[in-house]
Amino acid sequence: MRIALVRKNYNPYGGAENYLRLVAGKLSEQGHEIDIFSTNAMAYDTFSIRIVSACRKPSFLSSSIFALRSRKELKKASPDVILSFERTLYQDIYRAGDGCHKEWLKKRGIMEPFLKRISHKINPLHLVLLYLESRCFKNSRCIIANSIMVKNDIVRNYSISPDKITVIYNGVDTSRFKPAGDEKKKTLRNSYQITENNIILFIGADFKRKGVSSLLKAFSLMDLNNTRLIIAGRPAKNVYISSAKKLGIYKKVTFWGPEKEVENLYAISDVFVLPTIYDPFSNATLEAMASGLPVITTQHNGVSEIIEEGIQGFIVDPLDVTLLAERIISALASGGEMGKRARAKAEEFPIKNAVKEIVNLISGKDCQVASSIMKCNT
Repeated sequence: MRIALVRKNYNPYGGAENYLRLVAGKLSEQGHEIDIFSTNAMAYDTFSIRIVSACRKPSFLSSSIFALRSRKELKKASPDVILSFERTLYQDIYRAGDGCHKEWLKKRGIMEPFLKRISHKINPLHLVLLYLESRCFKNSRCIIANSIMVKNDIVRNYSISPDKITVIYNGVDTSRFKPAGDEKKKTLRNSYQITENNIILFIGADFKRKGVSSLLKAFSLMDLNNTRLIIAGRPAKNVYISSAKKLGIYKKVTFWGPEKEVENLYAISDVFVLPTIYDPFSNATLEAMASGLPVITTQHNGVSEIIEEGIQGFIVDPLDVTLLAERIISALASGGEMGKRARAKAEEFPIKNAVKEIVNLISGKDCQVASSIMKCNT
């Protein structure tokens, strides 16, 4: 079959891009002809690339143009099956890796003042994403959700039949992300000039959505003797630096920024914390588990569906900073047993299995997509 895969932008560290590359490779091994529709020619240089031009800014215009132009190019190419990793207008299967934007806005609105909520309703980017999301969910023949939470969000917000949605949990590279051992941990900590014994780790790009403010407040409630908090994923905005200073914890917090060798951050840490407001299925949480760390996250993170309370970690309310602090202390005191159980659980979700499930769906082994194409003709 001729199979088209769609992704607008390319982030070399992005989870969706990694899945796209792996899925493309596996489909190619099976003898399928693969075309990737993207704005970036260098992103997938081992496959046939169809460039879809779109401006980078403003974001709402970029998303609109890509959706329209990709539809035009896909109609022209007329592949047998289209799998989109993007909110687009023309696809057979949509992988909703970014979750449900409508649900995220609801969760976000709970924490924001009235005028801010009103501004979201007229924000052109949100309007575009909500329109594309609605079309995408309704016009796709199959939808892949990466958690039951996301599936339920889609059904509840868009009245989509549950039978149309297949849940395929994210997977993790268990050979790359694995427990470091005491010697490696000691060596890496020395190289990074880290002297504290208790290291708490946060990794995420969207600090607001993923709960950095709550984490800083919780950290300030703890005994900080011999303890350090590392916040990685992106450069910190002044508001978070100022917050750390006001809370009196600035000298105990390292704003790490982006890190290419992210497995080293897991290796030097003792517990992973992600008090997120909304996360479809956090790859970082699963990577931390595979690295042998106990994890603390929230019921609004899809990965919480595979975490047993008090076994591999803890599930907390993202706004309950007192409980968050208590759970961090408990995880640090677990003596490594909780981390071992987290590793064992992560081993149940190797990335090759997730890719295999997606490939089976595309090739029609798990549903009738391949033999019954019904693309939107609008």
